[in-house]
Amino acid sequence: MNSRERFLKTCRFEKPDRVFLKPQWIWKETLKRWRDEGLPQDRHWHEFFGFDRYEQIPINFEIIPLFDEKIVEANRKKRVIIDRFGVKKREFHENPELSMPQYIEFPVKDSNDWKEIKKRFNANAPVRYPLWWEDCKRCWKNRDYPLGIHTGSFFGRLRSLMGLETLLYFLYDQPELIKEMLAFFTDFYLDVIYKAVKEVELDYALFWEDMAFKTGPLISPRHFKEFMLPCYKRVTKFLRANGIDIILVDSDGNTDLLVDLWMEGGISGEYPLEVAAGVNAIERRKKYPNLILIGNIDKRTLAKNKKAIKEEVMSKVPYLLLKRGYLPFLDHSVPPDVPLENFIYYLDLIKKLIS
Repeated sequence: MNSRERFLKTCRFEKPDRVFLKPQWIWKETLKRWRDEGLPQDRHWHEFFGFDRYEQIPINFEIIPLFDEKIVEANRKKRVIIDRFGVKKREFHENPELSMPQYIEFPVKDSNDWKEIKKRFNANAPVRYPLWWEDCKRCWKNRDYPLGIHTGSFFGRLRSLMGLETLLYFLYDQPELIKEMLAFFTDFYLDVIYKAVKEVELDYALFWEDMAFKTGPLISPRHFKEFMLPCYKRVTKFLRANGIDIILVDSDGNTDLLVDLWMEGGISGEYPLEVAAGVNAIERRKKYPNLILIGNIDKRTLAKNKKAIKEEVMSKVPYLLLKRGYLPFLDHSVPPDVPLENFIYYLDLIKKLIS
């Protein structure tokens, strides 16, 4: 059985030769550490660890053209910049890849800003698709691995343009502007993905949101239902009409209150199921027997010892595999405090369980 068949059977709650092993997210700083600890530098790490192949069509949903990056001020410890997405932020020089910047100002502060920036979201811009599109299609035609498509973001997109505080205020103060923006992006995503969905036989689709924090969603279920549910329904209806029934959503944080709404909107799976935010995949499976689950293995455990790693894996993975529709995966990227030896031990445990 090849990787594509394995992925489809796993996600459709069928019985593959073994469960699909999705490539793990890994921080760049972690890979640097692992190379010092013996990770071969002359091999692709996906192949070294034995992950199944898993690809997405490289479509560009970003603003075009990007802004010119500007340094507003700088010293030895930090700098303030306006980045290529028009966001003014403060960055720290020490471990910039691991530290969160401080966001100061976002490009959309009112309706006038929105009128200007939406000009940069031309769905027909040629650079949204690979230059050698016909060659890409030939390569994908007889593939033996799953190929999917990103289908955008609604809460996440508005947050990146407005900032969280402005977005949440505008849900109350300027709801019509929010609805206008969401309708625009729904049309934009559908226009961009149309060619790919129609011309390539795709296996899955995914949304990115990151719309929750440690104790719950950043948006109330009532507001999600009013503002964003219609957007999801439009996109997922188009996907399902074209044979794509594996539709995933990626959000950190505690998403317990959003799952029913996502499913009503056509979502069929969720990841990465963050443990630190209180998400429990076993409880999720009991409540939602037909929801594809990916993740929920506590990444923090891998920095401890082999006993702790085994306890974490064995406490949930065998049950989830038995119920099917589950892909083993950490609950986010592997942090740089995880030794290579521990990650290999963890992965060996997973491989034995999924075989």
